[in-house]
Amino acid sequence: MITTEYAPGSPCWLDLGAPDVRAAASFYGAVLGWDYESMGASEAGEDFEGGVFKKDGKVVGGLGKLTEEGARPAWMLYYSVTDADATTEAVRRAGGTVRVEPMDLDEWGRMAQYSDPLGGQFAVWQPGTTAGLDLVDEPGSLAWVELFTTDGAAAREFYGGLFDWQFSDMPLPGGAGTYTLITPAGLSEDRMHGGLMEMGAQDLTLTDGRPYWHPVFAVEDCDAAAARVTEKGGEVQMGPQDMEGVGRLAVCLDPAGAEFVLLAPSEA
Repeated sequence: MITTEYAPGSPCWLDLGAPDVRAAASFYGAVLGWDYESMGASEAGEDFEGGVFKKDGKVVGGLGKLTEEGARPAWMLYYSVTDADATTEAVRRAGGTVRVEPMDLDEWGRMAQYSDPLGGQFAVWQPGTTAGLDLVDEPGSLAWVELFTTDGAAAREFYGGLFDWQFSDMPLPGGAGTYTLITPAGLSEDRMHGGLMEMGAQDLTLTDGRPYWHPVFAVEDCDAAAARVTEKGGEVQMGPQDMEGVGRLAVCLDPAGAEFVLLAPSEA
């Protein structure tokens, strides 16, 4: 499970790059019950810096205008590190690409963004006054992260070397392959925070064959939340369906095409 005790290598933040900030805020507000708090606006009244999503007054994510030429709307996942500069050099040594060099965000912390050697994009956060999200693993918040990659062994080598993650494999039902579970270094399996799955490039149609990370958001009622996705202009790509030992889930796209998963976890 993800907790707000952000151990090194654990997910601690996420933000959405969207072509229309106001439309994205409206969509996720309807689907997940989020409030949007803007951090600024232009003279024309259009958000230029974006802002944060909140659930019951607690920060659950960030939202910003998609400005990178050719970039697709997507959620960016951040992992906690003690030294963003050292992590950046480790990324380079391991064959990754530095997309955004380490930079300070006022007193809140220091961040950097990368691509792994196969093209999967991710980011890191070195905490200052802000350790990460205020709310996780509750309805309407981040509960899990997943990587779809074209080479599971290469992904394990890269991320394992970078974050010292612990991995364990479990077979998927019906011989559908292997799902690799991820736990931060030195922690017990009850602190698992995500998984990775190898898929063919032909199956990664969303990114034209490039690996990608996506968030899983906890909800109380997966069917009701999935219905709100379609009502508000999004798309349900898979489900809702039951996954034994996991819960009921649906793979979704927001109206701009950013992927996320809704999960009503199984009762313990």
